[in-house]
Amino acid sequence: MLKVNLALALVLLACAMSVVSARHTARQLFVTLQQEQSRARELDIEWGRLLLEQSTWAMHTRVEVVARHQLQMSVPDPARIHLIRPAREEAR
Repeated sequence: MLKVNLALALVLLACAMSVVSARHTARQLFVTLQQEQSRARELDIEWGRLLLEQSTWAMHTRVEVVARHQLQMSVPDPARIHLIRPAREEAR
């Protein structure tokens, strides 16, 4: 009877240790999950800022100002504009 009680106590101790280990691992994984979710939120915020910045840089008026002042580009005179129309395909 003593051997059976000792064996059951050892099994109980092993089960208790495995439960403690599993809960500790679960807590570590939960903390890691929260950290990654926080990082994902930060990246979403940064993505939104980058989209806003991209739309600002690509605005037509900004592009026109840069083209006129920095690149010194201008709209050509209408007399210098030539339209080239594609040749019409022959009917089959």
